Amino acid sequence: MNLLFRPGWAARVSLGLAVLSISLAAPAQTLAPVAYTISLASPEQHLVDVQILLPPGPAHRELQLPVWNALYQVRDFAQYVNWVGAKDRAGNPLGVRELDKSRWQVGGAEDGAVVEYQIFADSAGPFNAQLNTHHAFFNLAQILMYPVDSRSAPLNLRFRRVPEGWHIATPLTLSSGDQFTAANYDRLVDSPVEIGNFQESDFDELGGHFRVIVDADSADYDMARMVAALHKIVAATISWMNDRPFETYMFIYHFPRGPAGGGMEHAFSTAIDLSASAMKPSLDALASVTAHEFFHLWNVKRIRPQSLEPVDYTKENYTRALWFSEGVTSTAEGTIRLRAGLLDEKQYLYRLGEQITELERRPAHLTQSAEESSLDAWLEGNGYYHRPDRSVSYYNKGELLGVMLDLLVREASHGEESLREVLQWMNANYAKKGRFFNDSEGVRKAAEAVSHADLASFFAKYVAGTEEIPWDDFLRTVGLRVEAVPNTVTDAGFTASRNFDGPMSVGAVTPGSEAERAGLRVGDTIVELQGRPAGRESREELSRLNPGDTLTVRVRARRGDERELKWKAGSRQEISYEVKNLDQVTDPQRARRTAWLKGEAQSAEVKSAGTAK
Repeated sequence: MNLLFRPGWAARVSLGLAVLSISLAAPAQTLAPVAYTISLASPEQHLVDVQILLPPGPAHRELQLPVWNALYQVRDFAQYVNWVGAKDRAGNPLGVRELDKSRWQVGGAEDGAVVEYQIFADSAGPFNAQLNTHHAFFNLAQILMYPVDSRSAPLNLRFRRVPEGWHIATPLTLSSGDQFTAANYDRLVDSPVEIGNFQESDFDELGGHFRVIVDADSADYDMARMVAALHKIVAATISWMNDRPFETYMFIYHFPRGPAGGGMEHAFSTAIDLSASAMKPSLDALASVTAHEFFHLWNVKRIRPQSLEPVDYTKENYTRALWFSEGVTSTAEGTIRLRAGLLDEKQYLYRLGEQITELERRPAHLTQSAEESSLDAWLEGNGYYHRPDRSVSYYNKGELLGVMLDLLVREASHGEESLREVLQWMNANYAKKGRFFNDSEGVRKAAEAVSHADLASFFAKYVAGTEEIPWDDFLRTVGLRVEAVPNTVTDAGFTASRNFDGPMSVGAVTPGSEAERAGLRVGDTIVELQGRPAGRESREELSRLNPGDTLTVRVRARRGDERELKWKAGSRQEISYEVKNLDQVTDPQRARRTAWLKGEAQSAEVKSAGTAK
């Protein structure tokens, strides 16, 4: 076992980290440490053995395994626990009583206790935990219980039975020898762990040290090209926020040869999965998800809604702010890629048109608000919820609201302020002061503080409400308009969606379509599309179809049986939306657009060119 972690690289406990544990920090100094040992007991059977050393304390101690982590979904990780046992420090057995499906009580623990259990881990992806003969990747909340009365206690963590030649990569601090430490359980489980024979590259940018960990076949990626793109992304982001709340940051990448896609943010790291095929044509997919996840270290991990604090690992944490925490992070992603030179104006405006099209094609944009979409995030594991007439995406609408809010703040301040200043204000007045913002009201307060304008109408109509967004009123200020373009498109006869890195699920089948006649049903899981595993690239596969082309789809019904279906694609009329120049673009509008695409405010001399409502 080799530990590729240098003690000198340990991330300092910054104001940002204090924010993550502010509700738990006060009693931590008086609690004795809790020690964990994770043994890679049986990689071929995906079995992990866990030992927890509890210090002396109450006679009865309760241990909780989180029911959710990473995704806003109750996933009940206790389903994978094979057994739980306990003994005292002398090795005498102690009683263990199951209190509910995810909580256990240990008796006779007043002099300390040794709790042991075995858990199965074989779910691939950045939101999961997996051990196999190739590697291990852990989101630790999915395999580690915590003592309910000591969640704030400092923790030690060791790994045992690590296969020869495997290395360990994690943003946790290596204190001495092979022991990692964390200030508390929240900090521990916000630190993913990659163990295996991965490749690593390191670089420095704007005073920060960055580690790039890649678990993939070396033929499927170019490390030098990746690092060059990462240089640009982190430089553009840190300079945009004028802040770097870390000394060391870790990128963990997996590029499997099969369905994959998604990223999970952490305070000092991110874990990202992309299919190896997505890395072939360009680094666009990599740059997009990386810019998004890296910006999360501010928005979500430090600029954090009060409704998500403290994290409740036993049930849903409801929030109305995901439109901002996730959606506006996507807004920032576009700006970061523009600033980094990884996206140009034409590409950005094309993408903006695609986002408008996505929202406008969902009838639910007239019935579900951005705040309601945020609250309903916990329904995303259900196929029906993704139907266009049932829901909108807080990613999609939130990104568009971020763009419009940026333009509105610029207009209200005569170009002197922008979304950048709003985010910097929130960073200074919430994150760095150890405070959380009050969901949408907190965002409005920040935007009004920066713009010195009353923005209540914007938030009431478009964030809390479901009024149609008047795109042209906002975009006119930068010399742009939205044009509805009717066209004939291929109709596959169904809609399907993937839940993060989960399988594709059929959400709707067009009545009377060839797909319906072939036997496709709502709730079917698409296993293969056109002979290839269904995954992130499947939407592009469908977009390349022409009317009359044959679809070959392998599906799995809810009862588990698989079948192959074939039918011919049809066609339908639909509206797409494109962002285009006004017939006449004035010099003030061009100046405003230039600043907007840079993500920067203008000088005070530049006056507005229109009125956003």
